[in-house]
Amino acid sequence: MDIGPLISDRSRAIDASGIRKVFELGAKLQNPINLSIGQPDFPVPDAVKQAAVDAIHADHNGYTLSQGIPALRARIAQEVNEDLGWPADFGSPTSPIGLMCTTGTSGGLFLALMALISPGDEIVLPDPYFVAYPSMVKVLGGKPVLCDTYPDFRMTAARIEPLITPRTKAVIIDSPGNPSGVVLTSKDCAEIADLCRSRGVLLISDEIYDRFVFSDASETVGGVKRCPSPCRRERAWESMLLVRGFGKTYGCTGWRLGYAAGPKRLLDEMTKLHQYTYVCAPAPLQHAALATYGVDMGPWVARYEKRRDMVVERLSKVTEVARPGGAFYAFPRVPQKLGMTAQQFCEAAIERSVLTIPGNVFSSRDSHLRLSFAVKEETLERGLDVLIDMMK
Repeated sequence: MDIGPLISDRSRAIDASGIRKVFELGAKLQNPINLSIGQPDFPVPDAVKQAAVDAIHADHNGYTLSQGIPALRARIAQEVNEDLGWPADFGSPTSPIGLMCTTGTSGGLFLALMALISPGDEIVLPDPYFVAYPSMVKVLGGKPVLCDTYPDFRMTAARIEPLITPRTKAVIIDSPGNPSGVVLTSKDCAEIADLCRSRGVLLISDEIYDRFVFSDASETVGGVKRCPSPCRRERAWESMLLVRGFGKTYGCTGWRLGYAAGPKRLLDEMTKLHQYTYVCAPAPLQHAALATYGVDMGPWVARYEKRRDMVVERLSKVTEVARPGGAFYAFPRVPQKLGMTAQQFCEAAIERSVLTIPGNVFSSRDSHLRLSFAVKEETLERGLDVLIDMMK
């Protein structure tokens, strides 16, 4: 039987992830220097692992409420209250603010877009973007509208405003950004928040890397260093959707656990859709996530900041590279003198056993490449040696 004619237009409209293609090429190499990986290189903290084991043995293995277990939702609400100043009782049945645990941050984003997009509706996205953004929009019948952020990779109100039309439903920002690692300033965040509110457009703030922000890009809130966020604006919950997760911060990317918070009407719709799609986030891991709130990841963030410094210091001698303020990526330009696209450069690097991701995976352009510094320092040094030699 030929299955081809049965495949939907929806599925045909998107390509397989370019990152997966690089992984497949890398699998053919012996001992590659892998700078393509988009997940931390540290193990899940022991206390969090043990909490997962304990939850399984305590038989927390069945369905939960679609919104998530009450204990985790209460702890998340406390954290967001302390960080962003949202009311302490948000997420309660009488609150105007909704809160739900999601199957990863991607699950939260997809549920939000399902609740928002009708055919032909527009969603403004940064360019470069997290690989899933435009595909999610297309799958749902919407139109991704790309906001050019080159060369500094800052999504600003001035760049966004000309792209808003009567069909615009939402603007998505991610800070720290993937693939660039660039962090928006407090001023950037405030101006974008004010623009979206004034135009009646939902602002979706994807903050998956909110705990992985470096000292020179953070702001002090209540004596604590925090990532700048538009959701720290007055009554932000009325016009913004906050999306965060546990995977990148605590090394448990495969657990697929995040959360979303924002206008209750939107969260009610997302919860309804959750019931017919993901059903609920993984039950024992929701219980385990409670243990993350007692873990200090500061030493790892500091270690990644030193790696960032190494990457910028070395690459800036041979090419342009925007300074990452968080996450664990850099997005350097392929020197124009080479006369190569990023795809061609990355393919040449593979011949020297170095894996990176070409910019066309994340962008309408193919002038830059993404490298991850979520690898051991000696591996990073070896990879940089090869890339710098190629760029000279």
